[in-house]
Amino acid sequence: MESTALKKKRFNLLITITSVVIPIVVALLFAIKIPNVEPLSFLPPIYAAINGLTAVLLLTAVWAVKKGNQSLHQKLMTTNIILSLVFLVMYIAYHMTSDSTAFGGEGVVGYVYYFILITHIVLSIALIPLVLRTYSHAYLKDYISHKALARYTFPIWLYVAVTGVIVYLMISPYYVH
Repeated sequence: MESTALKKKRFNLLITITSVVIPIVVALLFAIKIPNVEPLSFLPPIYAAINGLTAVLLLTAVWAVKKGNQSLHQKLMTTNIILSLVFLVMYIAYHMTSDSTAFGGEGVVGYVYYFILITHIVLSIALIPLVLRTYSHAYLKDYISHKALARYTFPIWLYVAVTGVIVYLMISPYYVH
């Protein structure tokens, strides 16, 4: 039987590799435009809705664990990870088939938009290892470490989910249809 320490070491290596590879692959795929393909312009409201649903499920998951319902908490958090993967696939597909949309707001609104966008992007990248490490602690039944790390992961994930919706709402008037 593999020891917990060895499992943790393997998880950490996999998490580190994943946390580096995903942002690099996403950045590389952004540079690729699939030729002669209809832009997938229907995707942004869908992946914005996924962000909104993620925020609601994160809050529900915290409520569930505080009420002692670990099973519901686990199901909701697993669903959130799946939703995050679905979001990522849709986000990449949209950007591989569509030109980037410039934000048309000016003045203070522009500064607010870019502040939200930049913090959203930076924190979404930082969130990858946080989510995976938090989840791995629970998987390995190290609930003390899970709870300690979740105190940081939860508010960052919630911020990323909510600001994803805000960014969409702010940029959507400028999409070319």
